[in-house]
Amino acid sequence: MEFRDLKAQYKKYKNEIDFAVQEVLENANFIGGKEVLELETLLAEYVGVKHCISCANGTEAMTIVMMALGIKEGDAVYVPDFTFFSTGEIVSFAGATPIFIDVDRETFNIDTEKLEKAIQQTVLEGKLTPKVIIPVDLFGLPANYTDIIRIAKRYNLLILEDGAQGFGGSINGKKACSFGDAATTSFFPAKPLGCYGDGGAIFTNNDELAELINSLKIHGKGVNKYDNVRIGVNSRLDSIQAAILKVKLTAFINHELEDVNNIYRLYTERLKGIVEIPLIPEGYVSSFAQYTIKLKNREQRNFLQAKLKEEGIPCMIYYLKPMHKQKAFSELAYNDDYFEVTNELCDSVLSLPMHPYLNKDDVERVCNLIVKILKLTTM
Repeated sequence: MEFRDLKAQYKKYKNEIDFAVQEVLENANFIGGKEVLELETLLAEYVGVKHCISCANGTEAMTIVMMALGIKEGDAVYVPDFTFFSTGEIVSFAGATPIFIDVDRETFNIDTEKLEKAIQQTVLEGKLTPKVIIPVDLFGLPANYTDIIRIAKRYNLLILEDGAQGFGGSINGKKACSFGDAATTSFFPAKPLGCYGDGGAIFTNNDELAELINSLKIHGKGVNKYDNVRIGVNSRLDSIQAAILKVKLTAFINHELEDVNNIYRLYTERLKGIVEIPLIPEGYVSSFAQYTIKLKNREQRNFLQAKLKEEGIPCMIYYLKPMHKQKAFSELAYNDDYFEVTNELCDSVLSLPMHPYLNKDDVERVCNLIVKILKLTTM
């Protein structure tokens, strides 16, 4: 069994993907081909924003936005403590200070009450200037943007939505990657919409910001790439990856998002009352980058993972170490007591195989094994 079965997806769409790649090879427009512009147009339409700017990967997408927003030393940027390292890394890379915030135990996303308290504390201390909130749509579920937008307006902050895992999710029909002043996503192969290498994209409704981002991603270009009006980077999505993503976006829209939510329902029906299952608030849709359960403690979690592995069931732990405990951020000296929920989650979460090509028998097998194994921990 595959944790995220890219082989099954390729088998289903082999003809379309092979044809799309072959067309790029025959035209030999490997950088900046028509496929890139076509993909950006399709992505912007799907998300419901004016601009989609593709780039080399999800981390660079956030880095470029930070450059475009002018984030610098002395600025405070608010990031959930329970997330992948890059969300905090890009803040430090810009010279700013990441302020890590504990998360909601049920949704895994940033705790908005603790977020507001942290902003107030920053203002009170007067050492840093609050500038940006970076909510993460963790495991496919959009963050609580109702509260986040209210808080951002109250304190005059920008929102950079990290939708690396959230593409396809929504709140009352409004799509992930459309909530912030800008949003980013990743096309890493295992993401809800993934290519066959690295890739990323930036979304915004701000015309001036989009123009600046388009300049920054190609060496700070002006009227052309040989007219350099600012310091930028080299961050492009190549034509082959764009061609592959066009095929996969069609599949994602036509059935994959619905199929993965059907798998979610199968897991949930079977595991409810056995383990703590993911909570999807009313009006929300998750794209289920992961299906993550919670166990009683680290020992039970590790025992279950080991036993499932013996049975050929791959499971992953996202995340073993919170952001505030990463050595790279050790000089920030966070108080561990502020991160009670994140610390608990790092000891209890386990992500099960999850993708649109799982079938009912696969899910039943995983669930039966979980029930059987957990009985051993109570004996």
